[in-house]
Amino acid sequence: MSNWDTSQDYPPSPRPWLLPLLGCAIVVLGGLLVYRIATSGGDDVPGPGTKPRPVTPRGELTAAEQTTIDIFKTASPAVVHITNIGLRRRVFRMNPMEIQKGTGTGFIWNEDGYIVTNFHVVEGGQKWRVTLVDNSIYDARPIGSARDRDLAVLKIDAPREKLRPILIGTSHDLVVGQHVFAIGNPFGLDQTLTTGVISGLDREIDSRSGGRIRGVIQTDAAINPGNSGGPLLDSAGRLIGVNTAIASPSGVYAGIGFAVPVDIVNVYVPHIIRKGSVRAGLAVDTWSDGHNRHWRVAGAILKAVDDDSSAARAGLKPSVEHGDGQVSVEDVIIEIDGDRIRLGSNLDVKLADRDVGDKVTLTVVNEGRKRDVEVVLEAVNR
Repeated sequence: MSNWDTSQDYPPSPRPWLLPLLGCAIVVLGGLLVYRIATSGGDDVPGPGTKPRPVTPRGELTAAEQTTIDIFKTASPAVVHITNIGLRRRVFRMNPMEIQKGTGTGFIWNEDGYIVTNFHVVEGGQKWRVTLVDNSIYDARPIGSARDRDLAVLKIDAPREKLRPILIGTSHDLVVGQHVFAIGNPFGLDQTLTTGVISGLDREIDSRSGGRIRGVIQTDAAINPGNSGGPLLDSAGRLIGVNTAIASPSGVYAGIGFAVPVDIVNVYVPHIIRKGSVRAGLAVDTWSDGHNRHWRVAGAILKAVDDDSSAARAGLKPSVEHGDGQVSVEDVIIEIDGDRIRLGSNLDVKLADRDVGDKVTLTVVNEGRKRDVEVVLEAVNR
């Protein structure tokens, strides 16, 4: 067998460092090109839309825009953010834990620190905090409420120079189509302004006590959760209503909002500040329903009549209690504006949708003789 020589001559291999060097050079040159294009302002890349557009001067604001701006500047310092806080006990700890139950809006009533809001904004809380427009926060204490009108009053101890009261207007002379402005804290977004018109007047909505609030303002200004308790303003920046409810299947703005008219607010708030929680009433006390059954008397049997009240001035007479425990029944109210009254407990129900200052005609019977008397409803403690 012959021996084969398998050795062969091959060309020498290229240098192993040459290819990586070429790759680095390409990367560097590409980077320089990109940098040049980016820093040249696009001059090297011609085409439409590669330069900023010139700015068109806007000119003066319209009168309507300026009015809206002025209203917000004037009224917004009076608008506050209210946080409703509950307390929950913690296991093995003495101090309770604070739980935020909800938020809403309110406004400064006067320089004494009284804050007006909706009753349902503060309902069920154990502590309340008020945030002013400058983001300063104050603990508030409850003064009172008018559940029948969804109104409540809080008080904060803040420097008078920080308290800018809302301007007060009227609501009896409003007309459909007037421009209105709402300021509030929808979804926690502080100092939000929305605008609209008065869409309707003399609406009725349910109150928190189960009665009806009459004379309510309807507006299409956006009112959302968190707006409750905030002011509804007219084009002069005056308070004309307190935003209180919306009509919406989803619970958010659907174009229909309601506000308690300021004419009601301006009657109730001073009474709440003086007396605490109030409602519209006759300033009388009646015997219990059990006495009606025991004495076999139908109607609201008067037990007491407050001195210097409208009822007293109208001549209503309470029962006379004798020393031997016997009672001589005097006046019994059997009708209010033609509506039958069968028990003393019916009075509050019949007056639930009435306001302080309303006049009512009472039909009263005494020893079989009927008479009609006119009485002005007053703010009475709940």
